[in-house]
Amino acid sequence: MANVPSSIVTRNMADFAKQTGNVYKSVAVISKRANQISVKLKEELNSKLAEFATTVDNLEEVFENREQIEISKYYERLPKPTNLAIEEFLDGEVYLRTPDENQQEEINL
Repeated sequence: MANVPSSIVTRNMADFAKQTGNVYKSVAVISKRANQISVKLKEELNSKLAEFATTVDNLEEVFENREQIEISKYYERLPKPTNLAIEEFLDGEVYLRTPDENQQEEINL
């Protein structure tokens, strides 16, 4: 995650087409991976914040809970899931499985 830019970066579209041969297929793969990353990060954050869940609405506790605020800030500073997915894809870390054409024809029949 250290080399992933946190802001918008201009990309060469030809780089996306190298692995799949099709820009649109690459974007679909990146999109699916970004959704997986997003779900994973959300589950992590929710599990960490669940430790601080309380049934009593006490304003003093809200203002005093610095650890909860630090956890939230940490996740806000992380690169966006889309940026993480793009870097993984361009680094060849994403596994893409394409069904065999013969199998696909059998399924469609």
